[in-house]
Amino acid sequence: MMKNLCSEAPAEAAEIAQRVRAVRERMAEQSLRCGRDPAETALMAVTKTVPPERVNAAIAAGISLLGENRVQECCEKYQKYACNPDAIHFIGHLQTNKIRDIIGKIGMVESVDSLHLAHALQKELEKGGAPLPILLQVNIGGELSKSGFSPEETGEALAEIERTCPLLPVRGLMAIPPRTESDRWFAKMQALFEELRAGRPGFNTLSMGMSGDFEQAIRFGSTQVRIGSAIFGQRS
Repeated sequence: MMKNLCSEAPAEAAEIAQRVRAVRERMAEQSLRCGRDPAETALMAVTKTVPPERVNAAIAAGISLLGENRVQECCEKYQKYACNPDAIHFIGHLQTNKIRDIIGKIGMVESVDSLHLAHALQKELEKGGAPLPILLQVNIGGELSKSGFSPEETGEALAEIERTCPLLPVRGLMAIPPRTESDRWFAKMQALFEELRAGRPGFNTLSMGMSGDFEQAIRFGSTQVRIGSAIFGQRS
């Protein structure tokens, strides 16, 4: 059952609501400039280090998707959120020894970055869990500091997961393109997504774009942007 636990101070709640409106307006303006329907791109609030009261203020302002980066933090906070677990997506690096902790508390893992992790998730769900949708994380720029499948291996990995992990329906791709002035990585990510979605009706999510580049991501087909500081301010 959805909970109503928003107890943020009125002034702070109003500020968060204004930030949510501002982000949505920028998203809509960019979508229209690109000839896209603004409804095609979902807004996720990234809640790393954000107290539940502030998260609930964002939910009260219309946010319907939350992105959690850390298993321990998610486990401590999820019951305090004014939403159901299905609205919480895990977007950080997931260690296999933390899978059991997170099952049942989230509605999707957006950061499946290896076949090893996919098989471990499948094995845990076979113990009695419901199917858990996932996104495959792509290291589109080949950066050593980021995990994920290379663009070249993503298609093969997708086929392997579809074949061996029936409890992990793959809904699309997630990426954090390198921060550059060039559009090349966004364009490459869009092309990969369009290639892999052909013939896959449920493969419909391209999670790409954060506070500093979400308008660029929308221009290149993102269907979900992950926004933290533009909603909650800089992390302390």
